[in-house]
Amino acid sequence: MDTHAILNIAYLIAAVTFMTGMKMLGSPKTARRGNQIAAVGMTIAILATIFLHDKQIDPLIYILIFAAIAVGTFIGWYIAVKVEMTKMPELVSFFNGMGGATAALIGLLEYTHNTDSAYKIAMIVAGLLIGSVSFSGSMIAWAKLNGSMRKPIRLPNYNIFNLIILIAALALAVFIVVQRPESPIYLYALFALALLYGVMFVIPIGGADMPVVISLLNSFTGLAAAFGGFLYDNMAMLTGGVLVGSAGTILTIAMTKAMNRSLTNVIFGAFGDTDLTGGEDGGTKGTVKSVTPSDAGILLNYANNVIIVPGYGLAVAQAQHAIHELEELLEKKGVNVKYAIHPVAGRMPGHMNVLLAEANVDYDKLVDMDDINPQFKNTDVVLVVGANDVVNPAAKKNPASPIYGMPILDVEDAKNIIVLKRSMKPGYAGIDNELFYNPKTSMLFGDAKDSITKIINEIKNM
Repeated sequence: MDTHAILNIAYLIAAVTFMTGMKMLGSPKTARRGNQIAAVGMTIAILATIFLHDKQIDPLIYILIFAAIAVGTFIGWYIAVKVEMTKMPELVSFFNGMGGATAALIGLLEYTHNTDSAYKIAMIVAGLLIGSVSFSGSMIAWAKLNGSMRKPIRLPNYNIFNLIILIAALALAVFIVVQRPESPIYLYALFALALLYGVMFVIPIGGADMPVVISLLNSFTGLAAAFGGFLYDNMAMLTGGVLVGSAGTILTIAMTKAMNRSLTNVIFGAFGDTDLTGGEDGGTKGTVKSVTPSDAGILLNYANNVIIVPGYGLAVAQAQHAIHELEELLEKKGVNVKYAIHPVAGRMPGHMNVLLAEANVDYDKLVDMDDINPQFKNTDVVLVVGANDVVNPAAKKNPASPIYGMPILDVEDAKNIIVLKRSMKPGYAGIDNELFYNPKTSMLFGDAKDSITKIINEIKNM
């Protein structure tokens, strides 16, 4: 059997592992194993690409390749091990940006070697254009997520400006493919336009839409990688890119559906840029009732059914282990405990699932929004830990609210509501939460981990 046939078999194995891993990522119980299987497939694809080729390569090139792999592996491993759960969304955005940058660099390096082929130039231009947008857009998303760029920037007529940049980039891309100029200057101009568009594309989008933006940019990176697969006739690269691109697209659609908004509204509407502080008149809805950890402990201890609603504040306080301890303590006392998971809770899709999985919370206790909402009416106590916009009744009652129409967790239907929060500061969407003024709501102010620990101690002493 020749090396080309072996290479194809290796790519086939890699493709199967990619698809198997992707399938297993659909369940928290199998996600870790699925990720490992896909990683094994990628390792096979990389090694096969390096060694099973027809051309003779200088040994120095092998040394440089494996040195780069070693450095990249160490950096990636170190960052992944050290990152806190609160920083996971921005890490995903950063890594996704690196994928886009790689696709763009491939285009810049390969252009002068392929000017005789319109097909290859088309693949190069497509990969560079999409990869550059993904890179610069992901870097802006990263800056927004880590707080470096907290406020959205609104430029006059920015939609028109962005449209002009996009049309210019597409026109230049078509010119390069048709004319195939030998000078790479036009390609560098396209690279600059694409980077600018990626920046302008994400800058106006408010923080509340970051889960959707991350998912969309992830699909861009996958698509750029797929064009690289076409360029090199590399089936593993093509398969991986198509899987990432399609998965990102499907997830983007799911996220927008969960928010009851269109993708165009996310991109052009700048959700999260509106500063509302309550109802249509901008005022609050009433007074706030606060409780002590002892009061919260009594309510929880004598409840039959409790639903915990985790949010980004849970991640900030690193209270996932404490909430799991509270859950186990309540269950020992005969309380039925579940977790209500909103699709866009946190800063990226699945953020709360990953956070609670780290604390070894039983996967079966994590209930999606559509399944948990009918259960709130029969719930004695809802414990909201750091969640804000995803439980805000304004989404159903206030047409003036920027989150109006977004499906939320029907927390207000429960008999008693306890909200753990540091202060009355608005959530990521920048709007006041009407739930806090509900007569059934009690606010327990302070660090979530500290508050939960105090509640646990109170219940233990009962």
